[in-house]
Amino acid sequence: MLPAGLLTVSYIAAGVLFILSLGGLSNQETAGRGNTYGILGMVVAILATLGAVVGGFPDQPVSLTTSGIGVLAVAILPAAVIGATLAARVGMTSMPELVAILHSFVGLAAVLVGVSSYLGPIETLHGAEKLTHEIEIFVGVFIGAITFTGSVIAFLKLRGSISGKPLMLPARHALNVAMVVGCVVLGYMFVGHDDPSGGRLWLLIMAGIAGIIGVHMVMAIGGADMPVVVSMLNSYSGWAAAAAGFMLENDLLLVTGALVGSSGAILSYIMCAAMNRSFISVILGGFGTDGGGGGSKPKEGAGLGRDDVTEFDVEETVAMLREAKSVVIVPGYGMAVAQAQHSLSEVVKILRKAGTEVRFAIHPVAGRLPGHMNVLLAEANVPYDIVLEMDEINDDLPDTDAVMVIGANDIVNPSAQTDPDSPIAGMPVLEVWLSKTVVVMKRGMASGYAGVQNPLFFKENTRMLFGDAKKNVDAILGELRD
Repeated sequence: MLPAGLLTVSYIAAGVLFILSLGGLSNQETAGRGNTYGILGMVVAILATLGAVVGGFPDQPVSLTTSGIGVLAVAILPAAVIGATLAARVGMTSMPELVAILHSFVGLAAVLVGVSSYLGPIETLHGAEKLTHEIEIFVGVFIGAITFTGSVIAFLKLRGSISGKPLMLPARHALNVAMVVGCVVLGYMFVGHDDPSGGRLWLLIMAGIAGIIGVHMVMAIGGADMPVVVSMLNSYSGWAAAAAGFMLENDLLLVTGALVGSSGAILSYIMCAAMNRSFISVILGGFGTDGGGGGSKPKEGAGLGRDDVTEFDVEETVAMLREAKSVVIVPGYGMAVAQAQHSLSEVVKILRKAGTEVRFAIHPVAGRLPGHMNVLLAEANVPYDIVLEMDEINDDLPDTDAVMVIGANDIVNPSAQTDPDSPIAGMPVLEVWLSKTVVVMKRGMASGYAGVQNPLFFKENTRMLFGDAKKNVDAILGELRD
């Protein structure tokens, strides 16, 4: 029998490491250390939990036989190998959908834990203790089911398996309200039910309705909101884990879930503020379409194509960079897809060595994941001190000689300020058109993820450099080296 206090001490140590991990991940310079703390905390948590169920801590309701340990090993080892393989192989462009599908696993786990807890020895509980446990189960399954199905839909949208266009069903808000009310009624019928089989039926029906709510909520959210969806589902997965902690009476799972849930909620708020959207409007409204701007009035640049823009080639771009005293680079998801960050880092080194001031401008929702661009640039060893947020650099753009937009679209779209009917109206954007010259690297004239035309392409000081971003950046690097 292992000492009773060792489990508590281990859980406290793991909780402290998780808090230190979140603190480290809040800053680029300390992100590596934050990851290390998180890994150590998870190792401590797993070893302590295995010690509880295998070694037999006092007052622990679960203990495993020899055959049970074998079953546990069969479940854990293949999962660890699969997880490590996926993490090693996934590219940064696929990271958003990987995160989304991992969130779904947490939600599904909460559902399974809730159903299992109800099927367990709940008859040993009585009175207020039984009532509290049933409420924990119901709430945990509800949150878990929404997280599971919503995360699966987010995964499919980010992967491109289904359209990013919002599903705008008639009376969709009333439908959501009706389903939530139905779940509340089922909860009333479930709690205190004398027949376990009847209570199980209400629980499973509620789980099905909650799953439909998760599908409908995320389907109604447009492509431009996907970074918020990812952070929102991150929060949901945390609360689902916290609910599982309540059901299992596991303090560490409760604390960890609360940390993830609260940090995800704060991140969602920050993302919404960056897009000038209220959190409720994003979750309940949905915006962004697959084709064309919103509204009925003609838009600047509407109906124009490649023949209506001014094109640049690599030689002209290099000449502009050599003449510029100040350069700002705006990376977007297209840079991630092309994996151009490493060559771009070399371009930056050459320009800075020549005395050019070079900085990066990062929009909070650039890419498909919060902080997506920052991670890519850190991966390419771009100095942290030249990577600036939108609020830090927007005022400097009118005094900038050259701006290079690489694979970004919606975050540099003037329609957000000039067109009140645009799906992205009111969204703060990088005002790159105020600089002396803008070079936009794109494969073609396709709209961004929000599905709206970008008038930036047709402005007098904008030059379009078409083609694959990696090939163009490599060509620019070669010219600068020569």
